[in-house]
Amino acid sequence: MKEKNKKPNSKNFLVQGSILAAASIIAKIIGMIYRFPLSNTLGNEGNSYYSTANEIYNIVLMISSFSLPLAVSRLVSERIHKGEYKNAHRVFLCAMRFALAAGGVLALLTYIFAGVITKYVLSIELAVHALRVLAPAIFVFAIVGVFRGYFQGYSNMTPTAVSQVIEQIVNAIFTVVCANIMYSYGMSLAKENGNELLAPAWGAAGGTFGTVVSVTVAMLFMMLIYTTQKPTLRKLARRDPSSRLESDRKIYRVMILTIVPIVLSTLIYNISNVADQGVFNKVLRGQGYTEKQYASIWGIYSGQFRVLMNVPLSLASCLAPSVVPSLTAAMANHDRADARRKIRTSVRFTMIITIPSAIGIAALARPILTMLYPNLETGRPLAVGIMQTGALLIILYAFSTLTTGILQGLGRLQAPLVNNGIALLLHFILLYILLTVFNLNIYAVIWSNIFFALIVSVLNAVAIARCLHYHQEWLKSFVIPTVASVIMGAAAYIVYSAFHLFAGNTLSTIFAILAGVAAYGIGLVAFHGISIEELAMFPKGHLIIKLLRRMGLVR
Repeated sequence: MKEKNKKPNSKNFLVQGSILAAASIIAKIIGMIYRFPLSNTLGNEGNSYYSTANEIYNIVLMISSFSLPLAVSRLVSERIHKGEYKNAHRVFLCAMRFALAAGGVLALLTYIFAGVITKYVLSIELAVHALRVLAPAIFVFAIVGVFRGYFQGYSNMTPTAVSQVIEQIVNAIFTVVCANIMYSYGMSLAKENGNELLAPAWGAAGGTFGTVVSVTVAMLFMMLIYTTQKPTLRKLARRDPSSRLESDRKIYRVMILTIVPIVLSTLIYNISNVADQGVFNKVLRGQGYTEKQYASIWGIYSGQFRVLMNVPLSLASCLAPSVVPSLTAAMANHDRADARRKIRTSVRFTMIITIPSAIGIAALARPILTMLYPNLETGRPLAVGIMQTGALLIILYAFSTLTTGILQGLGRLQAPLVNNGIALLLHFILLYILLTVFNLNIYAVIWSNIFFALIVSVLNAVAIARCLHYHQEWLKSFVIPTVASVIMGAAAYIVYSAFHLFAGNTLSTIFAILAGVAAYGIGLVAFHGISIEELAMFPKGHLIIKLLRRMGLVR
């Protein structure tokens, strides 16, 4: 009987994770698609300003509200598991008050000190316009984060998933339109002031306005969902047998004790990119580079490589929040076997997606960049080199992101903080050496980030193993996906080379990607990298199985 109860739970965990993963990937694809016309409009310099503003925005979100969905999800899940629906709702109310205060204060501070941050910390002064436009989104996102965390605590990922897709669709439309409008405005200012960089700077500011609009729409959507769910939530509260209500003081104390380690570990993990840019800009300025030159190099790295990298990484970033309430419930039940099973599943499915993504990006780097960024031929060889060198970073970042979420779900909130801190210190030492001694330029940033993600991955894996006496199996999680991915990469390259003899780059690239996907899927099934039972756990998995049976790959 106990085993029967576990199976639906495991299936629900994977289905909910798949829903969030699918929505996140769709959102990332939309985000990637609109970045192509945006990048072609802004140029490499404008990409640097736009990315700089967004990196600072993300760092401030981590301090104010980025940890709220995870923290609220964990606290709500704990109380729901005990049947304390009233206390779960009190957590939501306290979290909302916290979000309004923290989000409002930090949005105001970001607007006021935007000039200081961009000019003196990051040495890229003209990013100030984009950052100031983006500041109000910090306040709005804090509210959205609480709503998302509340529903995730009920193991309902659908509101978060739908809101992410809506947010990105709105973002895509307003970002591109406003960027073009403000770029034209910047052109007129550039003629008046004799500074050609004003056009991409104001274009980037127009682009960030799209984020403000999209987050506001997402907030309105989540408020609508909450309003429609209120009758159901009230019914659950009436069935709550507990008479003891937690005080606001206790909830705030528990919330802060939960949030602080998550904030610090997430901040340390993600602050490296902003800090990297500051170190990179200052070192290159000392080596005689102008702002236009180092902004252009960073624009290629952030506006092309990192945009493409974020699509497969979205799987790890969405499986982490879906696994947290599930692991919290398993640990509350003292069911370590169930926790190990969920960790093994989440790691396997993350690697099944990210390993072929990394190898595919490396194999088709030049065709993909030529197809997506036709107007950015300047710096194309550098962009290709960055893509091929940084492919390993996709796999390591995905694994380290997921294992950080797993540790938080297991209640080991201090471990990711310590692990990320150690890795960050070693990362900066290596970055400075590679920039100043070996003069590796942007490749120093890539190799030091690979080293950072590797250290975090190893330390997190050791911490999980110690906590649960857990060992990840290697064959199906790493070896078979890698072998199938190498075959996929070779097939994609051969198909591209054949089609490119008589077809254009875009058509050849599309056929190569389709051939690669087919080759990887066939290889994964042929080498028994995934079972029928596991395929059936995916949404619409029965359709995939039916297709494979017709192809004769499974019985």
